[in-house]
Formats: sequence, structure tokens, C-alpha cells
Amino acid sequence: MRRREFIAGLGSAVAAVWPLAARAQQPAMPVIGFLGNESFDLWADRLLAFRRGLSEAGYVDGRNVAIEYRWADDQLDRLPALAADLVRRQVTVIVTLGGVTPTRAAKAATTTIPIVFTTSSDPVQVGLVASLSRPGGNLTGVTSLNQEVAPKRLELLRELLPKATTIAALFNSSRNQETNLNELQAAARALGLQLQVLHASTDHEIDDAFAAMTRLRPDGLVFGTDSFLISRRERLADLALRHAVPAIYIYREFAVAGGLMSYGGGLAEAYRLAALSTARILKGENPADLPLQQATKVELVINMKTAKALGLTFPLTLLGRADEVIE
Repeated sequence: MRRREFIAGLGSAVAAVWPLAARAQQPAMPVIGFLGNESFDLWADRLLAFRRGLSEAGYVDGRNVAIEYRWADDQLDRLPALAADLVRRQVTVIVTLGGVTPTRAAKAATTTIPIVFTTSSDPVQVGLVASLSRPGGNLTGVTSLNQEVAPKRLELLRELLPKATTIAALFNSSRNQETNLNELQAAARALGLQLQVLHASTDHEIDDAFAAMTRLRPDGLVFGTDSFLISRRERLADLALRHAVPAIYIYREFAVAGGLMSYGGGLAEAYRLAALSTARILKGENPADLPLQQATKVELVINMKTAKALGLTFPLTLLGRADEVIE
């Protein structure tokens, strides 16, 4: 979905800076500041889910709430300045897009403006909040199960490929995913698998990683939980198919884009829940007292068209557990 289509479909979307003059004319209208580490187009589907959640809570952009966006365009060193700009504009609440990195930038920029985040990491372990039930400070948000279920993705891939001995794992080298990687390595050892870890934080490095797989010849491929990789889902699905590497992905969107299968929490649910938390703050609740919500729905999605292209047959036991089969 392109930006123009997104705005046209919503009718009243405000994708640029909310004019200061307009804000002065409508002083009662709260402002949500979005801080993202990538670009508008890559987040369009999740922004739609967020807006649906806002609508459920009675908020519509341009009618009784305004939205400002700040995008780092994959230049993470820009995040502190972008966060500071939202603080200077005195937005009512900051919503971070892209996990821990933009959330840390927002947290460093303000201790008073509420911040709502989504993450697949443990927010207590990475230092975002004091606890899940009483986060304290000015942050709250939504956690997903996608880091916890990473070993399960490896198990599902092994179930499909019982003779597999080596699995490649692709992670974003610019993000701290040590916990995720350690859990995946422990699961690989328990399954008697050798894990070949590859890294990519740019499109060029994605090409390099798949070139390395041509030499390493892994039996399968799993991915780390990362917004950069999510944003490249069509590209990753195409490369895995072209290199004939059976791969399991994180979100349903990967399987829809042509990936072999996915197992994890839904993006739409997480951002709808984040919108509901944001709405509660707009209505006057304190983020310090808002327990973190958890997106608990986990789905197994199988793309049979891709399986046929790879010459793979899914066991009936695996097909029977699938929440969705794409023909």
C-alpha cells in the first residue's frame, strides 16, 4: 500500500506535520506523535490496525485527535533528534514504531510525555519498564510472544524437514537480539541441529546472506524478530524461494507474501492493543499505572503454493495444526 492510497482510503489521514496554526485553533485536540525507525510506507498496514483500535475507543484522526509522524528512514542515529522534536512540539503521547531502539530514544527525550511501545523483547529485561503490571515512569505498551516462540519455529521447521541437520538463522546485526539468538541456539542443540547464524541490516547484506547460504547449503532457514526484516518480507520470501531454502517466518504477512510458513503473533493485534492503551492515556489515565498488554494470539500459517514450488509435502499432523492454509 502506497502513501497516497493509504491517505485516500482513510479520508482524513494526516501524514505530514500537523500545522502549528491549526493546533492553536483547536487547543483541545490531543496530538499523537509517532516515532518510527523506518518509513511511512513500510508501516502502512500496522498504522491501519492502530487507527482501527483508536476508532474502537472513539478517536478519529482529524476529528478529535491529530497525528504527527517522524521517520528515521533506517538512519537510527536520527532517532534522538526526531524524538526531541516531538517533545518540543509538546505532543500528548508518543507512540514508537520499531521496537526497543526508537522507544529508548523517546525515553531519553522525555520523562513526562507518555510513551506507548510495542516490542517482542522482554520490556523489563531491556530496561524499558519496572514491571509488566505496574510499569512506572511514563512508558507502557504491548508485548508479543514472538521472542518466546522463536524456538518453536525451529521445532516446526524440523518437523517439516526431519532429516535436516543444519539450519541458517538470519538476524539484523544492528539490533541487540542476544536473548533471542541464545534461545534459538539452545533449541537447536536440543534438536541436534547445527545453527549457522547470518546477519543483515541492509538490502545489500540480505543479498550477501543468501549468497552465503548458497555456499553453506543449509537445510532450512529461520529469522530473528526484527522490524527491518519484517519490512522486507516480500523480498525475503522471494529470495528463499529462488534459493530453494525452506523457511519459517515470524508473522502471517510473510506467508501471505509468498513465504513457506509462519508462526507467531499477529501484527494487527499488537498495534490495535497499542491504540487502546494510547486511547486510555488520551482519556487521562497515567501510563505508570497501565499494565502492559500482551498480544497472546499465535498462529501457524502454511503456504501450499510455495510448498509445491519447493517440492515439499507437509505432514498431515502439521497441516492439521495450521490456523490457516494458503492455497
